[in-house]
Amino acid sequence: MDGHEEHGRPQITLSMIVRNEENRYLRQALERHRPWIDRAVIIDDGSTDGTVALCRELLDGIPLVLVENAASRFADEVSLRKQQWEETVATNPEWILNLDADEILTSDFGVVRDLLLSGNEDAIYFRLFDMWSETHYREDEFWQAHAYYRPFLIRYHPGMSYEWKETPQHCGRFPLTIQHWSYGCHAPRVKHYGWAREEDRIRKYERYQALDPEARYGWKEQYESILDQEPRLLAWFE
Repeated sequence: MDGHEEHGRPQITLSMIVRNEENRYLRQALERHRPWIDRAVIIDDGSTDGTVALCRELLDGIPLVLVENAASRFADEVSLRKQQWEETVATNPEWILNLDADEILTSDFGVVRDLLLSGNEDAIYFRLFDMWSETHYREDEFWQAHAYYRPFLIRYHPGMSYEWKETPQHCGRFPLTIQHWSYGCHAPRVKHYGWAREEDRIRKYERYQALDPEARYGWKEQYESILDQEPRLLAWFE
């Protein structure tokens, strides 16, 4: 049952991968996004803390598919993203909102939600800001994700063949296929908190050094810049 007409509004399925998020940004993210979604599909990628229980608590009352991987699959990210996609589309979604556990959509999305999803676009693009603290984002030659729009929300087309960028890192959150769809660039923004704490930056730097030491799938200079002591930061504005 897809329930596309349940509440008389376009239906959104939140699709998310989580791992050891209990003491990071998951509560803030799910509390923000909950009013806008109609169901959720979450892949827990081998958490060893209370992440799973937190997902169940915060999404209580919303149809939830929660898949628990016994061990993390992130070292081969494309296989993990395919798993996320397959579990999500198995629920026959209308719209898929694909956000990571440390990504938070700005509140103005709630104002334009139904208008955006009632149009002819098949993909909704937003800008992502790499937060380097709770109040500032980074902008320099290596960090300018917010200069571009990228897809976070797509209309699912059952029966279509979907192809992926077959790389173990930086494969993208959606299949490559969606790049050919009609899309729109819109005002709501995504705050990415994955770099906002020093301990997270160190952990991610070490992870990239381990998983992609030759920077075959990423940008070596950007990897090295993660630990810059005086990065160029700009104040976040609402």
